[in-house]
Amino acid sequence: MENGKLQQTLAGCIELSGKTLHSGKVSKVKIWPGFAGEGRYFEFHSNLIPASIDFVRESLLCTTLCKDGYKIRTVEHLLSALEAKGIDNCRIQIQSLDSEDTEVEVPIFDGSANAWVEAIEQVGRKEALDRCGNNVEKLAPYLSEPFYVSRNDSFMVAFPASKVHISCGIDFPKVPAIGCQWFSSAALDDSYEKHIACSRTFCIYEEVEHMCSMGLIKGGSLDNAIVCR
Repeated sequence: MENGKLQQTLAGCIELSGKTLHSGKVSKVKIWPGFAGEGRYFEFHSNLIPASIDFVRESLLCTTLCKDGYKIRTVEHLLSALEAKGIDNCRIQIQSLDSEDTEVEVPIFDGSANAWVEAIEQVGRKEALDRCGNNVEKLAPYLSEPFYVSRNDSFMVAFPASKVHISCGIDFPKVPAIGCQWFSSAALDDSYEKHIACSRTFCIYEEVEHMCSMGLIKGGSLDNAIVCR
């Protein structure tokens, strides 16, 4: 449903490159302003992959988008920052140094979304126009009844409400330093940068060797992840 707000895009172009977490390769990302109504989507080898749950494929320790045999991995920090900063439309051009690759990974930086938030703030945002030069209202999902999903020991539940209020928690007894934590916020504007964007990728020391044997975290280091013991 429409919420009375106009769709936004970037006021300029963002260009960042860096090492990736799982493949260990270097990738380059260039984010362009987009047209209203076209949403956020990746461009890889001239293939367009919408940043939509419809294109999510199951993968270990990262979120992966896939279309026509091409994969974009570890998109979660970038898409989180774009959503939180109100960027509704943009074209995310991504490339690997190896032109033969059919999959590519978003750079990990320090293991958080901070680099993307800073880049978005630096260029700013503006009202997005469609290809005919018209502005377009944002569309917001609306729940008419409670919604619940679960998998193994994780769950998510949503209730109909007039305003957005998010509560999330983690129970990680394997690492006392993490333990059981809860976070709750009624608005993401300020709390996202203070409490969410800076949250970093972590792993357990005892699991590092196993992940390496599976061909993962080839680019992992203490610079881009917290290793807990």
